[in-house]
Amino acid sequence: MGLVWLIALVALLQYTFFSFMVGKARGTYGIQAPAVTGHEEFERYYRVQMNTVELLVSFLPALGISAMAVSPWFATAMGVVYVIGRQLFYFSYVKDPKSRGLGFSLSFFPIVAMIIGSIIYIVKDYSLLK
Repeated sequence: MGLVWLIALVALLQYTFFSFMVGKARGTYGIQAPAVTGHEEFERYYRVQMNTVELLVSFLPALGISAMAVSPWFATAMGVVYVIGRQLFYFSYVKDPKSRGLGFSLSFFPIVAMIIGSIIYIVKDYSLLK
């Protein structure tokens, strides 16, 4: 389970980095809080951060549940794909938002896989058919 928690912490550190980059972009482009619009480059950093927090809401519980329901190795593998996907999403979205597809897919589908995998394993283990 240690690798699962390490992946969770890496994902949180990654989100913290994205948040830091939003703050840096605020200074670079002169966007004063609470504004979240005003310069396209700033908005790209902001959208990466917001999209990441939106996915973290599903990712972290799915990671923990799938580690217990399916296996820690499965959860770790899906978590690694998620973190790589988020990093690709960051680089591609900041460069050109239209190129974000691969990064988004690599971070979205592992969440779906963990949720579906967990549901299958839980239903099999606790089925009324036993």
